[in-house]
Amino acid sequence: MDSRLQLPITEVKGIGDKLAVHLNELGLFTVEDLLFYFPYRYDSYEIKPLTELIHDEKATIEGRLMTDPAVQYYGRKKSRLTMNLQVESFAVKAVMFNRAFAKNQLSAGDTVTVTGKWDQHRLQVTVSQFKKGPAENQEPIQPVYTLKESVTLVKLRKVIKSAIDEYSEDIQEILPEDYVLSYKLPARIQALKQMHYPESRVMLKHAKRRFIYEEFVIFQLKMQLLRKLQREATSGNAQQYDNRVLTQFVQSFPFELTDAQKRSLAEILKDMKSPYRMNRLLQGDVGSGKTAVAAISLYASITAGKQGALMVPTEILAEQHYESLTNLFNDKANIVLLTGSVKGKRRSQILDQVKNHEADIIIGTHALIQDDVAFSDLGFVIVDEQHRFGVNQRRALRDKGLHPDVLFMTATPIPRTLAITAFGDMDVSIIDEMPAGRKPVETYWVKGGLTERVLSFIQKEVKKGHQAYVICPLIEESEQLEVQDAIDLYHQLAEIYEPHITIGLMHGRLSNNEKEDVMKKFSSNEIQVLVSTTVVEVGVNVPNATLMVVHDAERFGLSQLHQLRGRVGRGAEQSYCILLADPKGDVGKERMRIMTETTDGFELSEQDLKLRGPGDFFGRKQSGMPEFKVGDMVHDYRALETARQDASEIISNDFLSKDERFRPLLQIIEQDANIQGRVLD
Repeated sequence: MDSRLQLPITEVKGIGDKLAVHLNELGLFTVEDLLFYFPYRYDSYEIKPLTELIHDEKATIEGRLMTDPAVQYYGRKKSRLTMNLQVESFAVKAVMFNRAFAKNQLSAGDTVTVTGKWDQHRLQVTVSQFKKGPAENQEPIQPVYTLKESVTLVKLRKVIKSAIDEYSEDIQEILPEDYVLSYKLPARIQALKQMHYPESRVMLKHAKRRFIYEEFVIFQLKMQLLRKLQREATSGNAQQYDNRVLTQFVQSFPFELTDAQKRSLAEILKDMKSPYRMNRLLQGDVGSGKTAVAAISLYASITAGKQGALMVPTEILAEQHYESLTNLFNDKANIVLLTGSVKGKRRSQILDQVKNHEADIIIGTHALIQDDVAFSDLGFVIVDEQHRFGVNQRRALRDKGLHPDVLFMTATPIPRTLAITAFGDMDVSIIDEMPAGRKPVETYWVKGGLTERVLSFIQKEVKKGHQAYVICPLIEESEQLEVQDAIDLYHQLAEIYEPHITIGLMHGRLSNNEKEDVMKKFSSNEIQVLVSTTVVEVGVNVPNATLMVVHDAERFGLSQLHQLRGRVGRGAEQSYCILLADPKGDVGKERMRIMTETTDGFELSEQDLKLRGPGDFFGRKQSGMPEFKVGDMVHDYRALETARQDASEIISNDFLSKDERFRPLLQIIEQDANIQGRVLD
């Protein structure tokens, strides 16, 4: 496809071997890479009437110099050049710093074009760029690209222009004509030219709209096609579970399932009965009862004569699941725990039990996907906190059994519509209801650090026999600093409270054994106040802990704060979350306000998405979420939903394999390693 576009970039006029090496560092290897290397923003040099300029924003102004420029010197080699320009019928002051040389280039009567920050009140512009002469020789909208030091903006623009002049005719239209007409999209070649050299804001908007839809529809087609291929490749996967025994098991619970739990469970059990392999995401807020649904699903698989596996991100979490499931199952199943800490003879015994089907449920960390772990008949796999595992880790576990059903669980609430659209290759179940009688955690925003009031409140809770977490932010720039933060705070609190209250310390630099030891002491109330970084964010369950204090809370996103808050409120007692924060910006203040007003994780996730955008929200490095060149999953959500619906129709009608109009799209999609050669089989 587009063979000339696959030529190396050295074929483009102006690109020699040396420049090619620097362009390779930007991920540009072929002519096509260069053509589709879009700007990340556009600088506007459009001349607008002064009345249309916006205060404190960038503006371009053209005017006639009323007098010669004046220069004032101050400090060491510092200067301030002032010009008075006549613009329309106004006198506008233009100020430039440290460019005294311009005085010799400009004189009264010259026409000058300046760009800079506009001050509406003083009719003044602080100049960042200037040129002698009118603006007509300057493109009104100029692209700005991501660069490396070795490649200048001018050079990159020049070689992209060469590539467009020489190769743009080779660009094929990949969308069927009726889609292009229906959505009033510009042709692909025209849109590409406008992305690099926009004639106007309107033309640029339509070009972006075109590529946003194109990116989203290709993404959705891949996701939904993979889902279809996975289903078709795993027929004969039906699990014949015993419904009567399963009902008795559910009735033995000391609580009634919520309607949301029942609904999610019904969806999972229906998948298990179907001949296709389950690939489902179960999301529910902290404390919504996902573990109960997981336990019932695992038991269903056991009654069908299969084994179940539960993979979690940390040893602490694995041990907690082992404990709670052992209590829940009593003697109905043989449950084993397999983590990195299990070694020697004990490990060999467990591996034999797993291999010989003496173990029904295997709970563990990524130790479950080591080569020496062989299952007898793995039918059901649950991956908890699925965003913490890489795609390859999840696949390794899935491939250990004979196409087991797979359920991914997450306590990071993702807005339903976005979850369905983003995780196009998964079915989505949502537990959006909390168990009856659970008290919401009361949340307070306190400005400043650990005040006397907060310190005495911690003491008051501990006197009642309860426990508290005190969290320091995880500072990505410096792991050392993160530890220091926690250590400093630990020493401060130890000085205030000990010997009457025992303080514990937890951070990422401790070994797994040290972390385990601290958590065990906290779980058994040997430690009353635990100073920690965010390593306690996921899955730690200490029902006796009723207070969560978060230092520098403005450094966290809403979802992370909500996860931390979810560590308390797990017992019958009223729990509290205190956010210590002095946010400087409006976004930080808004976060604190939202946290104090709602405990609904799904509502918070909607707000978090708006405040932070999808990159931070999904944590791309972990979740494998796509990085779109032009589209934004939140901002362009309607286009994403339209693309999902179109992709669904295309896949369900087999248009990719049967309809010639979709051949160009099929050729692009088949470049995906997971799909190659599988559509037309």
